[in-house]
Amino acid sequence: MQPNRNRSFGAYLLLTAKGFCMGAADVVPGVSGGTMAFILGIYEELIDAIRSFDLKSLKLIVSAKIRDFLDHIQWCFLLAVGCGILLAIFSLSKALSWLLQNEPVLIWSFFLGLILASVVTVSKRVKNWRLLTWCSLLAGLVGIYFLVGLVPGATPNASWFLFVSGAIAICAMILPGISGSFILVLMGKYQYILEAVNDRDFLVLFIVAAGACVGLAAFSRLLGWLLTKYHDYMVAFLTGLMLGSLRKIWPFKKTLESIVGSGGKVVPVVQENILPTQWTGEVTFAIGLAVVGFLMVLALDRMAGRGKV
Repeated sequence: MQPNRNRSFGAYLLLTAKGFCMGAADVVPGVSGGTMAFILGIYEELIDAIRSFDLKSLKLIVSAKIRDFLDHIQWCFLLAVGCGILLAIFSLSKALSWLLQNEPVLIWSFFLGLILASVVTVSKRVKNWRLLTWCSLLAGLVGIYFLVGLVPGATPNASWFLFVSGAIAICAMILPGISGSFILVLMGKYQYILEAVNDRDFLVLFIVAAGACVGLAAFSRLLGWLLTKYHDYMVAFLTGLMLGSLRKIWPFKKTLESIVGSGGKVVPVVQENILPTQWTGEVTFAIGLAVVGFLMVLALDRMAGRGKV
């Protein structure tokens, strides 16, 4: 994909808004910022922009050729999207943390609608559905279905583990269907890092960010190559990831096991998906939020289809 270097100021503001949507999704374990990028029509450009940080860009920055370096990378695109992501993370982390703790059914219902519509919109990007394409979808679905069923364990807070956590989580964040936040849950670091964001613990955030940069630089090149070489198979695989992630997104759950986290908060670690036993106002509201999320994605997809920005 050729980068669009002639965007207007308004177009960059829209990119920032799309980055905000990605950041909001990344804060929630079970929802992927990569999914939002796919929905909003900037996914492949995002991967290409990340890949522009290559050996040539490193040589240019070491040689202090700043102008050539900026011409080589897609810095305007990344700056706009990155500002939106950071704005969402720092402005929404407390609110989303509260909602997950106090109104989990409602927020998961909203994201259920988002993911269901995402499956519809993303699957349309597969040009030819063949046997191998369906196998790719099935592989993604089965893999993520079992992954989200894993139970998070206790892990160290050492710097090296925070670095590794950031490197692994960022790979998931740019994959539709796999939530980087949920990977942090599995690695036992989600609550720790979320509190670091809320407490402005910049040392912890810097270590995690450093790991994320290393992981992103390595993984984006592989992902970009796969999307170019095996586009339909990869999109089908990513669609399968989103379908399988619905196991985690399902809003109505019964907690089987829980632990007491930092600050005395009870954190569920083993949950079972259930159906509501009776029709209540909460169920009605949950269905309404799911419909709102579904329609929002369809509207965003239509806007993206009218013209890429």
